[in-house]
Amino acid sequence: MNQDPAGMPPQQQPVHSARDAYPAPPLPPGAYPPGPPVYGPGPGYPPPGPPRRSVPKWLLVAIPAVVVALVVLVVAAVVYSKKSEESGTALPMTTSAAASAPESAPDSTTAPAAPAGGALPAPGTKPAAVSCVYRTKAGAQQGQAQLPKTDGVPANTSSSVTQYVMATGQGSVGLSLNSAESPCTVNSFSSLVAQHYFDGTHCHRLTTADDLKVLQCGDPTGTGMGGPGYEFDDEYPTDTFGSTDAAAASGPVLYPRGTLAMANAGPGTNGSQFFLVYGDSQLPPSYTVFGTIDTAGLAVLDKVAAGGTDEKMGPGDGGPKLPVDVSSIQAQ
Repeated sequence: MNQDPAGMPPQQQPVHSARDAYPAPPLPPGAYPPGPPVYGPGPGYPPPGPPRRSVPKWLLVAIPAVVVALVVLVVAAVVYSKKSEESGTALPMTTSAAASAPESAPDSTTAPAAPAGGALPAPGTKPAAVSCVYRTKAGAQQGQAQLPKTDGVPANTSSSVTQYVMATGQGSVGLSLNSAESPCTVNSFSSLVAQHYFDGTHCHRLTTADDLKVLQCGDPTGTGMGGPGYEFDDEYPTDTFGSTDAAAASGPVLYPRGTLAMANAGPGTNGSQFFLVYGDSQLPPSYTVFGTIDTAGLAVLDKVAAGGTDEKMGPGDGGPKLPVDVSSIQAQ
């Protein structure tokens, strides 16, 4: 049977020759036995390194000079960029990603001036009815609407023009929608009107530049980021250009006074936002034209434009100072 050596009588305790032959000296009264060694940084840790070298005097002068030069270059670049923006003309507003980009009318502050463009091309001939594709956007969002019908959408028919009246706090704006030019766009707009989608919204953006005069509406959030929860492809005049017409498709062309067109956040991102052209504007042909504005409506837009903008998006670009609240859009 094994026994614990500590339980043996003294005479049977095992002998450790080295330890018992040289017992540790007795500790003085009140002394504590030494503890285990301490690991980690203690006094003097880490060990001293090599002696520090002195910095040459020429570096003390050169480094601040380089920093100052870099600051001057950055400031100059910002000033130059700002001047370029203020002298620009009509180009689309480009943002990071289409999912987060605002649907936008063209932006007059993002590029150097472009030469005056010609007239919009003649629309192509369409069949009596077409099929449309409306793509649901990922994620729920404020202002989501029901999808429009997709099959048998009227296009080139005897009743291709539909009349609407947009009632605002500044007056009524008559709209004539042309499905022979952009049937899927007109179909979407008519569907949103039937759902009272535009009731209680307001037109959130006005531009008053020499070459870009538009009022933008149709966003239920009033931020430029809202939409119906779906998107669809561009139509007239974008669809009149073939694959070999890249230069012509980049414009610019003249969107004349009285044009009704779709805002977007890039190719194929049409939703609910649209803009009303109250003065001839030079734009690339990447904004779907789907109707016109009547004379009385243009007078309302002229009054709003004369009131100016708050310029929150730049000179001559921002929310209209005369609020344009849309109470309803109704078919005539």
